[in-house]
Amino acid sequence: MIDRGGVGYVIRRLLRPLWVLLALAFLLEAWLWDRLQPLVAGLVDLVPWDRLKVRLAAQIATLSPLATLAVFVVPIVVLFPVKLLEFWLLAHHRWFSAIALLVLAKLVGLGVTAFIFDVTRDKLLQIPWFRRLYDYVMWLRDWAHGVVDPIKQRMQQWLRVFGPGRTSRAFRLLMRIRRRMHAQTAP
Repeated sequence: MIDRGGVGYVIRRLLRPLWVLLALAFLLEAWLWDRLQPLVAGLVDLVPWDRLKVRLAAQIATLSPLATLAVFVVPIVVLFPVKLLEFWLLAHHRWFSAIALLVLAKLVGLGVTAFIFDVTRDKLLQIPWFRRLYDYVMWLRDWAHGVVDPIKQRMQQWLRVFGPGRTSRAFRLLMRIRRRMHAQTAP
């Protein structure tokens, strides 16, 4: 029998929404990463940078894994002053400018990082701690899907119930649920 009155159960019930929100935030970042990587690759392909890309890949091939890590960190360091500017805009109540700059910096940062990670991935994965971090992030991504996907499926089922041409069926279902709830609360 499940002890639903214990402190551990209550804490788990209270923390569940927090875990779902964290999983959603992580999946949003992963979704942006997945969507921006081909977009940035497409933009890079529009500009005749093929020679630059080949040279960049050749230069990175000559670097040690730790030096490659420095190349990977460059976009983060370059965007740091932009983050400070966002805080300054927020402090001066320039909400629209701060949000626009935040979105632009996030898109550019993720896009550039995705491109550089694609070029540097093999070298970075030679660093043992980076390999463990990468494996952990991939595990975290799977965990987030495990938390969010069942909720997403339930929402899709409910949306199908209320879909076009099914309103009378959905209304009957709601009335049946209401009758059951009233029957359970009646003395």
